[in-house]
Amino acid sequence: MVVRPQWEWRFDGADGAPLERPVSPVFTTQFDAEQWLGETWRVLSSQGVQAARLVHEGVQATPTLSIPAA
Repeated sequence: MVVRPQWEWRFDGADGAPLERPVSPVFTTQFDAEQWLGETWRVLSSQGVQAARLVHEGVQATPTLSIPAA
């Protein structure tokens, strides 16, 4: 059985609290996860996302990114 790395985004709202929605897809590479965020940040912003944290295997892997207002 091959275990693939799992990368996913966790999102925070204006009050800094984690959001249950939207839900990030799960990616097998950091590159794919970052590319997806670059393509979808405007949609995420319109859904109330103010910050994004990239998590690898349950541990935050990058600094928290601010999502500008769309």
